[in-house]
Amino acid sequence: MDAFLAADLNRLPELLGLTARQATEALAALDDRPVVPATDPAVGLPPLPDRGEGLDRTLAAFAEEWAPRFSASAGPRYLGFVTGGATPAALAGDWLTAAHDQNSNSGLDGAGQALERQTVHWLRELFGLGPEHTGTFVSGATLSNTVGLAIAREWLGERLGVSPAEDGAGALGPVRVLSGAPHSSIAKALAVLGLGRNALVHVPTLPGREAVDPAALARALSDTPGPCVVVANAGTVNTVDFDDLTALAALRERHDFWLHTDAAFGAFAALSPDRAHLTRGLSLADSVCVDLHKWLNVPYDSAVQFTRRQDLQARVFRNSAAYLGPLGEHPDLVHLTPENSHRLRALAAWFTLRAYGRQGHREIVERDIACARALGDRLAADPAFRLLAPVRLNVVCFTLAEDPTPERLAALRNAAAAEVFVTPTVLGGTPALRAAFSNWRTTEDDVRRAAEALRTAAKGLVCPPSPSSRSRPWPARRTKARPTRPAGRTPNTSRR
Repeated sequence: MDAFLAADLNRLPELLGLTARQATEALAALDDRPVVPATDPAVGLPPLPDRGEGLDRTLAAFAEEWAPRFSASAGPRYLGFVTGGATPAALAGDWLTAAHDQNSNSGLDGAGQALERQTVHWLRELFGLGPEHTGTFVSGATLSNTVGLAIAREWLGERLGVSPAEDGAGALGPVRVLSGAPHSSIAKALAVLGLGRNALVHVPTLPGREAVDPAALARALSDTPGPCVVVANAGTVNTVDFDDLTALAALRERHDFWLHTDAAFGAFAALSPDRAHLTRGLSLADSVCVDLHKWLNVPYDSAVQFTRRQDLQARVFRNSAAYLGPLGEHPDLVHLTPENSHRLRALAAWFTLRAYGRQGHREIVERDIACARALGDRLAADPAFRLLAPVRLNVVCFTLAEDPTPERLAALRNAAAAEVFVTPTVLGGTPALRAAFSNWRTTEDDVRRAAEALRTAAKGLVCPPSPSSRSRPWPARRTKARPTRPAGRTPNTSRR
């Protein structure tokens, strides 16, 4: 065994303690460090060291070289991309996921699969789905949408008497996928699945809304020959608008289509008694996408996909090999997603659901909704800003009241980035910014700090801020451990 590896094994409890200390210090600093540090984005490419230096020196190198560059994305004012954090229980579950390092794809060693099925059962209850929906963990909303549309592709083949999984997507002929305001991952999924981005047909939305017009969808379905796919939205990216899921599902009485619902973060509205009506009809979907590293606040990467037709899912993704289990009535996970390697992502979700239950996660959702409304109210009352949509759930879509060019908005973002991180978008042709609330730590005080940072940045737009005006990067935290040297080896003193 390599001398450094052997030494690290002998000192493993101590070294894991040092790792925990460094992680704890990083989390404790989230409120005070810049949300996005002003660091030089250029990164050198040093050669791989021939000789290692052990875990303790590597911890110190990380604290010096990389930790100061990292954003406070786990913190309460990182409001971009609908990024959650990691609850204490989810963090513990993720650490134990690595420690136990389960191969959860095969039923030949089935404890991981059993835990995932239990966790999926809890999530199904959380979102109000019925027992006819089965689910599987995947890496994120993009893969969840891809899996759902892959099942839809096989359903189209079933309706047409072919199997795309066996004969290729070309056996289907032209395919139409109808949606009002689809997320970009839908077009990406269609490209991956061989259906093509041009299969996506944008259906008119309701006036001033991102929700699809059910009457326009009905007309589009009447003009569509043969079976097709409809992608519904339960929470759009810019304005968290919801399609009328019940009305869309009712159209299946007259038209032949697969209903896939993208509920990446909107599904969590089901936890709030005042917003649960938005997700009414979610259980009527043939497949559903939910992203868990958003509002469930589990670490990246984690999502779940649900479907009524696991038989079609296994037809698409089945994998035949002597060392794998058979399909059977309850297929192993290796037969249900594109991944043969399936990390036990479910453990972090199991931990946070077990630790805080429905009520604890409801409190996170309702507090984030209240914070989003509070920021919306503050910006609406400020003459420098203009809201582009009502705050329906947890996203505030806003722009500058005057001259909202992409350049000015970028300057605003950069000037405020030490205190709050928001992301750019375009709504109705107007360049804008999005503040998305999904972190379990966020409070009204964070709203106040974010609003003040945006207000101050807006006042300084006449003279764009120089890089030196940004806050300094979060200071590196050095471990105080004295590195030890394996016997007979000299340390590698070269800098990386």
